[in-house]
Amino acid sequence: MILKLLPAIATIGLILGGEAMAIEEPAFETLEKVENIEIRQYRPIIVAETFVDGDMGSATNSGFRLIADYIFGNNLSRRASAGQASEKIAMTAPVSIEPAARAEAGSEKIAMTAPVSVEPQGGTAGGVMNSKRWRVQFAMPGQYSMATLPKPVNPSVTLREVPGKRYAVLVFSGLAGEEKVQEKTDELLAWLKEKNRKPLSTPQLARYNPPWTLPFLRRNEIMVEVAGS
Repeated sequence: MILKLLPAIATIGLILGGEAMAIEEPAFETLEKVENIEIRQYRPIIVAETFVDGDMGSATNSGFRLIADYIFGNNLSRRASAGQASEKIAMTAPVSIEPAARAEAGSEKIAMTAPVSVEPQGGTAGGVMNSKRWRVQFAMPGQYSMATLPKPVNPSVTLREVPGKRYAVLVFSGLAGEEKVQEKTDELLAWLKEKNRKPLSTPQLARYNPPWTLPFLRRNEIMVEVAGS
């Protein structure tokens, strides 16, 4: 599996540039740590997601923009009845890219979350580059429930509850180019094989920094779901 940089992330970075904000991350507990690899138990989250056809680069870019459009106000606020036309919500992190199996009055601005994941439909844990269908998703801020999240105006964007899951996570810095991501993905899968732990999902690439961050200060992660024990 090779995962590419999202061109749309730069667009979001320009929109948010100059704004100082605290970044929320999905809540998890670290259960095990061996050098740069961790086993984490994540709490349940809600995601906004869309499915996009095409190669990974074009599908990722299109899907990212669709959900960013929802987050930045192309939605129907649940608070419109109280006279609130829009609401600005603190950003969260990271943005994640993952391979997997398949504005009106009263709009509300939602904070960006992390990860944003891009998941190829029909891919496998080892190789997904031939996939032509992708799932792109953002994790929603933890303060929301399904009852309070604004409704997407675009019917191709949907909201979904994701139960708590356990992930093996490999952390690395620098640029997350194709060769680097492939190398780190292979490293994590090899570690899981050595530990006799079977991957339960295709790998995701999670990015925690805006595109202008110096490479040595960047935090990237490869994430693979694993069984609970």
